[in-house]
Amino acid sequence: MENAPLSPLEQRIIAHLHVIYPNLDHKELAQKCLTTFQLDPATESPRPHRNLWDQSDIMLITYADTLRRKEEAPLETLHQFVKSTLSDCISAVHLLPFFPYSSDDGFSVMDYTTVNPSCGRWANIVNLSKDFKVMGDLVINHCSSRSLWFENYKAGVDPGSRFFYEADPNTDLSAVVRPRTSPLLREVQTKNGTKHVWCTFSHDQIDLNFENPDVLLEFLRIIHLYLEKGIRWFRLDAVAFLWKIPGTSCINLPQTHEMIRLLRLLIEHYAPEAVIITETNIPNQENLTYFGNANEAHLIYNFSLPPLLINSLVTGNCRHLKQWLMSMTPAQQGTTYLNFIASHDGIGLRPTEGLLTEWELETLINTMKRFGGKISSRTTPQGEAKPYEINISLWNALSGSAQQGPDQWQFARFLCAAGVMMALEGVPAFYIHSLFGTENDVERVDNTGQFRSINRHIWDMEDLEHVLNTPTHHQKVFQSVTKLIQIRRAQSAFHPNATQYVLHMGENLFAFWRQSLDRRQSLFAVYNMTDQPQSFNLSELNLIATDDWTDLVSEHVYHDHLGKVTLMPYQFVWLANKRGTIKKDT
Repeated sequence: MENAPLSPLEQRIIAHLHVIYPNLDHKELAQKCLTTFQLDPATESPRPHRNLWDQSDIMLITYADTLRRKEEAPLETLHQFVKSTLSDCISAVHLLPFFPYSSDDGFSVMDYTTVNPSCGRWANIVNLSKDFKVMGDLVINHCSSRSLWFENYKAGVDPGSRFFYEADPNTDLSAVVRPRTSPLLREVQTKNGTKHVWCTFSHDQIDLNFENPDVLLEFLRIIHLYLEKGIRWFRLDAVAFLWKIPGTSCINLPQTHEMIRLLRLLIEHYAPEAVIITETNIPNQENLTYFGNANEAHLIYNFSLPPLLINSLVTGNCRHLKQWLMSMTPAQQGTTYLNFIASHDGIGLRPTEGLLTEWELETLINTMKRFGGKISSRTTPQGEAKPYEINISLWNALSGSAQQGPDQWQFARFLCAAGVMMALEGVPAFYIHSLFGTENDVERVDNTGQFRSINRHIWDMEDLEHVLNTPTHHQKVFQSVTKLIQIRRAQSAFHPNATQYVLHMGENLFAFWRQSLDRRQSLFAVYNMTDQPQSFNLSELNLIATDDWTDLVSEHVYHDHLGKVTLMPYQFVWLANKRGTIKKDT
């Protein structure tokens, strides 16, 4: 058996390991990977370039405990709310880290194998996965300084004694790209003397050392556990920083890409319906590399969309948004984008690099400050503090214009933003607070001292149910956005991989054309991005003369294909030649 031929799966694993760990016994490590993952070497490979999604897929992003009801596990409260209220809107739920943690609202994980008791139990995750696709965070770059692993590291025992990345403080690390302003290295007293550990994000988040293959094997055990508990979508958190080589930027290194390919290979052989999403909040062209050759991430976050879309809506000029969209090549079959406008983090500014000028960026930042936003910074390789993200709720971010400040168009602007996100190539993802129009939580910022808390409000279910059942802006947002989602889910032209072309209609109207994969449905999405009425002629859209065209939003039918259309401030139309019907298998 020692000389038995290797299976195709074994050969592929070994090829990846050879790149990552050139000096190890690749065959032995490949066997350890298969054994740890409980994977038969003879497992057949899934067919490549499969689209594991369609137009009915909409994701909800939420913390496990965003919704709370007295004497009920928050995970149970969330499940009941999504099942009873959003089952015709949502197909997937991204549960932000639900593990015991020491800081960063979950992203400083103390134990990857346990559900935080204050949120619920693994049974809650399993039950949720029976009704919805569940995406879990694999916080793979770092873990908590209060984890058992780090305690073992300090004591010099396993598991953990060699789990963390160390560096000599005298080494020139000025080229390292950082998303924070804190010192990169933290001095730690260990059984083996004073050490300096690498901390990309904070001194409570110690970077793991994937140069040690035992760290890889530990994470394979963790991933396998998640698969057993029903998680099928995996968000690789902060993965761009995974591999370190002093003297380089330590971001987007070849070993990082190879590690993603290896993880995907193993995961999709265990569960062919599984999906990998990389969280890489970096400049746009760097972000696109995480598709690989359709062999890395199935989905990548469209990180440039939030700042560019918000900038367009508050300035009334969509030039940069349009130019960016034109530069985005269609994703290969089997890959697509994850579109979002708001998240648990802020509005990332690195993805605007090369897209907005310094003056435009400063104008955007000052506008968001005017609307109650906070600004988080990072340290550049030159040691300068530079704005990294804007912390603000989406509702407040769209409360007015850069020229006039807060105005009467907040709701229309908010709905327009949702309408753009839902129509673009890719899978839409709604942060839960964007369904309610939740305002800036200034009190939470004061309590935590963290700017990101401004958009991490905790809703008491009695309060939420009250505002959703009475005439409030929360009710208006919820009803309007969920109705728009239901319309969107029925249109084959909104398939994440359907054809998309940007239309040239000036700097005030943002427009593009989508066509279904079977070519039967065409849809023109046209948005007024300003606080003034804007008009256009239907002749500019090149409508097929033999078809009737209906605006799916207003249900108005356009019989005159050469007529003029006037859009009120932030109004938009989804003009379609056919009306789709919702699939019922989600």
